[in-house]
Formats: sequence, structure tokens, C-alpha cells
Amino acid sequence: MRSTAAFLGLFFFLAGWVHAQEEGVFRHPLNPQTEAAFRAACRRLSGHPLVRGNFEQERTFSRLNRSLKSSGNFLIAENLGMAWDTENPFPSTLVLGRDYFIQSRPGGQRTFLSAQGNETFLHMADAISTMFSGNAQGLLDNFEIFYAETSASWELGLKPLDNAINSFAQRIIMRGDTVIRFIQVIEQNNDAITYVLSNYNFPAELSVRERALFTVP
Repeated sequence: MRSTAAFLGLFFFLAGWVHAQEEGVFRHPLNPQTEAAFRAACRRLSGHPLVRGNFEQERTFSRLNRSLKSSGNFLIAENLGMAWDTENPFPSTLVLGRDYFIQSRPGGQRTFLSAQGNETFLHMADAISTMFSGNAQGLLDNFEIFYAETSASWELGLKPLDNAINSFAQRIIMRGDTVIRFIQVIEQNNDAITYVLSNYNFPAELSVRERALFTVP
């Protein structure tokens, strides 16, 4: 369970909003008038099988009043999973597959963890994939949904329905336009993590190195 929680934390995002902004979207529960716009936003997210970009991460520890920052590159590959290649302050790569994750460090050291038989891990991994792929039905099945939009952007609030997800995250906020710009997650202990995403591009195929990232040892 500790490994699952630590891993999941690497994929949850905090935008650094003040409390009033953070609660804003939760005043707009999804309804028949906004569901069509919500599904359209999800379709835009699901339109690219391969996605690359840059990330900046900040993890905030509420009780310690401190934060840790990192940055690097990310890759989302349909049917394979996601990879987060951290460059600063220390190089490492974390790969999330459908039922496993792999952490690689300089020098070729790789740590592999299978999720087979771990229902909590599988539910969490599925929820992460659902958010990034814009799977509207998956979001509806796993979360209570709140939605608002302007002419240029949308905002999505999620409250977990699944006990495994709810044990870690009390609420999630996503914001974007044609792509996700960040996902804000407040954990049950009020700690938070931020990945701000930028410089998106959509390659036609994976490089040899990228494909090797998803090779199970």
C-alpha cells in the first residue's frame, strides 16, 4: 500500500490556487445542460494516441509548510501507458503500464512492481489513465463530476466514488483547453502535488528509446 500511494502521488497535480478558486468548480455539478460540453472536452483530450510534453512538479507538505520541486518530460502512449522522465533535481524515469510500474535510475538500475492481484493499485492506475485519456464514461463511473467552462478553457472537479481512490485523494481539479494544463489533487492529509504541463507535441510513433521504456524486465 505504501508503494502504491507513493507512486500515485507522482501523477497527481496541484495548480497552486487559493482556497476560493479551488472550491469554485464544485459549485457547478454536472447536469444535462453541461454534460454535452463535458463530453466534447473529453473527446478533444482523446484525439491523440501519442502525446509528449514537459512538466514541472511541486509537492507541498501542509504540516511542514515546505515543498519539493522537480521538472522533466512526459509521454502518454495509448494502450501502453505513461512515462515521466525527471531531469531535475535528480534524473530518474517512472513508467506506468496497465498493471505495473517501472522506475529507472542512472546506471541502468530498474525497479519493477507488478500490480497483478493488487486491486487498489489497479483501480488507481485505471483512474489515472481515465483522466489523461479523456475517457468520459470512465470519469462518470469513478467520480462525482463538476464542470464549468469559458470560451477559451474548461475546468473539471472530481470527487472519487471508488473507496481505493478516495482513501488517497479527497478531490481533484483538472483545467485545460484542447489539452490538460494541470490536474490539482488534494490528498486526504491535505498535502498536494503539482505537475504543470506544457510544450505539447503529438508524434506519429514512438522512438526506439521510448518503446524500450515500456519493456517489462
